[in-house]
Amino acid sequence: MQMSRPFAVGETLAVSLDPAVLPYYLLRTILRMFTALFLSLVFSLVFAAIAARFRLAERIMIPLLDILQSVPILGFQAIAIAPFIALFPGNLLGVECAAVFAIFTSQAWNMAFSVYQSIRTVPSELQEAARVFRLSAWQRFWRLELPFAMPGLLWNMMMSMSGGWFFLVAAEAISVAGQDIKLPGIGSYIAVAIEQRQISAILWAIFAMLSGILLYDQLFFRPLLAWADKFRFEETQSETAQKSWLLDWMRNSHWFRRAGSRFWRWLGRSLSWFALPLQSQRSDKPAFWARWQISGFWIEVLIGLIMLAGLVRLTVFIHSEVGWAEVGHVAVLGSITLVRVMVLIAIASLVWVPVAVWIGLRPAYSQKVQAVAQFLAAFPVNFLFPGVVLVMVTLDLSPNIWLSPLMVFGTQWYILFNVVAGAATIPNELRLAADNLGLKGWLKWKRVYLPAIFPSYITGAITASGGSWNASIVAEYVTWGKTTLVADGLGSYIKQMTEAGDFQRIALGIGMMCIFVMLLNRFFWRRLYDLAERHLR
Repeated sequence: MQMSRPFAVGETLAVSLDPAVLPYYLLRTILRMFTALFLSLVFSLVFAAIAARFRLAERIMIPLLDILQSVPILGFQAIAIAPFIALFPGNLLGVECAAVFAIFTSQAWNMAFSVYQSIRTVPSELQEAARVFRLSAWQRFWRLELPFAMPGLLWNMMMSMSGGWFFLVAAEAISVAGQDIKLPGIGSYIAVAIEQRQISAILWAIFAMLSGILLYDQLFFRPLLAWADKFRFEETQSETAQKSWLLDWMRNSHWFRRAGSRFWRWLGRSLSWFALPLQSQRSDKPAFWARWQISGFWIEVLIGLIMLAGLVRLTVFIHSEVGWAEVGHVAVLGSITLVRVMVLIAIASLVWVPVAVWIGLRPAYSQKVQAVAQFLAAFPVNFLFPGVVLVMVTLDLSPNIWLSPLMVFGTQWYILFNVVAGAATIPNELRLAADNLGLKGWLKWKRVYLPAIFPSYITGAITASGGSWNASIVAEYVTWGKTTLVADGLGSYIKQMTEAGDFQRIALGIGMMCIFVMLLNRFFWRRLYDLAERHLR
């Protein structure tokens, strides 16, 4: 009810720094984040199912996902805030929807990549079994593809929740028409605390955030991980099962068992929808696919014409608004940020891949570090600004080097979470076979662990790379009080143009970031994706 009360743009929403209001702010924030998580889940399932099943759709949708991942959250917010406010005039619900949408843009992309990667790497023997049992596309998705994707999807859902915390300040402290709107929540509480330089309030916000993470970890994610352990791809009894006190209690409850059996019985009826006929219409398939290929050719022609029109419009925009010298300058800044991103991703991979494999193979430790990893992934980089500014000013350090780690601070966890998910789903019989063959050391990593986690690692690295480009806007331009540290790069360029209100150069910076991310994904990450699909299924 508080999220849909009357509101007019220009009205001030008071945000108190009194610690007594933090439980209420926490619940408001968690409600927004779970709403965005549900929307992200629906988007991911639909997107991945279409992209993985149709090659033509894949050629359009995956580059589109690269673009969406590279657009900074501030860009989405600027686009969405006005339509949502117009959709709910005189009501706070429009601003709330804009905040949920901003959180959605920080959650959805890695979940979609995870489901897509899992569907594309379903083992061929399971695909053959689905054909033998004559499963329709609908049945195959619910019987095979989604269960196979479930472990990785759940870990990415946890990472998405943490990513939502990371961008919470930008989502809840909204600027529109020259007005600052701060919705009641932890993000706006943090924003006000940073503005007023209240260290004690920041510490209270950290405590509230940790409490919220522990709460939904115990009541939501841990039961789901324990339940999803049955979807592990192996033929022997698992020795690495997750455990949850809440799931054990629900399984021992007569009321929950009865309600659950009714729910699954009702849900199982949907599997009969769109079933294949008893006699396949083989004679009709070639003509259908021929028509699809012809239409696909014309669709590709249409896409090419649209791209050509966009290129012409871009050329006119550059020539009349910003100039080619500015484009060259921004391209150089993008190259600097590209080097930072690739170096940081390489360092993060060397550090976290061995740690993640060790955690994923030991579920007892996995459950102990689960909440800690979520908290570290959720820790907003803004909290580090006081210490970073103090250390760099005191020691006279170069911003071009020492601000760089802030870019990967919140995104390195995509690698950790995805590799943990990949290691946790290594079949037990494969591990036993490696032990029986006496594989040890680097040979075991080369022949078992690295091939097994490689598809999951690529998913984590792609999303970490895209997130690092986004984080460069915050990390390359650090402000605390009256002190500002600026590093050369595309992120600091976008941040400075945003503060100056130069919309032409903001568009140029965001467009250049999209181009860099697309080229990187197309010519580097995509090739590794194809390698994982062909040889490491």
